[in-house]
Amino acid sequence: MDTTVTSNDTSENTWGGGNQPLKASYGKLMMWFFIVSDALTFSGFLAAYGFSRFKFIDSWPIADEVFTHFPGLHGYNAPMYYVAFMTFILIMSSVTMVLAVDAGHHMNKKKVTLYMFLTIIGGAIFVGSQAWEWNTFIKGDYGAVETKGGNILQFLNTEGERVALADVATSLPQTRVQHERKNGVWYMKDGSDISEFTIEEVKAGFAANNDLLIRTEILNEAGEKTVLSREESLLRLNRDGQGIVEGANLIHNEYGTPLFADFFFFITGFHGFHVFSGVIINIIIFFNVILGTYERRKNYEMVEKVGLYWHFVDLVWVFVFTFFYLV
Repeated sequence: MDTTVTSNDTSENTWGGGNQPLKASYGKLMMWFFIVSDALTFSGFLAAYGFSRFKFIDSWPIADEVFTHFPGLHGYNAPMYYVAFMTFILIMSSVTMVLAVDAGHHMNKKKVTLYMFLTIIGGAIFVGSQAWEWNTFIKGDYGAVETKGGNILQFLNTEGERVALADVATSLPQTRVQHERKNGVWYMKDGSDISEFTIEEVKAGFAANNDLLIRTEILNEAGEKTVLSREESLLRLNRDGQGIVEGANLIHNEYGTPLFADFFFFITGFHGFHVFSGVIINIIIFFNVILGTYERRKNYEMVEKVGLYWHFVDLVWVFVFTFFYLV
């Protein structure tokens, strides 16, 4: 028995095949599919970061005390200034990309070339800035002592200002074992492989200076790190101090829990790889524009497709910036 289905709607509103479903080309649809899948990946990473942060909320590093450097201003406390500069550069590169896409819609090769060039410059500055930030984060600034339980002890003066290990440690009349391959494991155990100071030198220097205090990574009710009294500082350092930590890596972190550094390297590195890839793709498109490839095709759709990717990268950075630096 045959069944006939009728409808009052005209078939003109239904996609009947072809290469432009939903009035979008195949290339644009595939770019959107990639963006959605990549967005889910970043969402998973940030969700894991958020879960870990709130699990260790009482010892998580404070961003304003970690990202305080600015190129050319060594020793000057500039919390979040450089990160704000990086964010501004990336957002402005997204603006120039919008202008490049609009110029492509008007078949204006000269303006497309100019705005694509500015977008590439903005992306390159961001990648270079992130490399500098990583380098600064890895090297550290003040150094700290790591306890047997993996907690971090930082040094302060009586005015509440951070004091570097170099200003705490004192030379002891003893011969230090040279670092050789055969005793590398021993160095890794006490943390001395990453510092020119020993834990004994730091303890002796701290005991000799009554103007020094210790600040733990544990946050108090006011959301600030706990500062110990002089007596508590001496007791905690001599009893629990095990090794020296300078900077951050995947195992040790002078700013607080190592998990913070793990997430920082992974998520910002993954995003930085996306930006670097976008810069390379933009350079390829830029030269195609110069060679007149899209003029001959009578459209600049390729510029629009890479523009979608670039806007996505910028949007992801807004979330990364919020999670790592602001919240």
